[in-house]
Amino acid sequence: MVHAYILIQTEVGKAAQVAATISEIDGVTRAEDVTGPYDVIVRAEADSVDELGRLVVARVQSVDGITRTLTCPVVNI
Repeated sequence: MVHAYILIQTEVGKAAQVAATISEIDGVTRAEDVTGPYDVIVRAEADSVDELGRLVVARVQSVDGITRTLTCPVVNI
């Protein structure tokens, strides 16, 4: 299982709507609006890195109001 944090920038005033929409996507375990350089932080999981990529590109990035994402896979050192 691959876990990742997805840092999201949104259009002004869209953070809560984006977080609520993303929280309904399969593979997303948590989505919260935050303050700072990013507006929403998402915790996601997938069976493989390829599946994680498909989740981000096909499902998360298609949510209305998102302007940029940064995916940070969790590593176990």
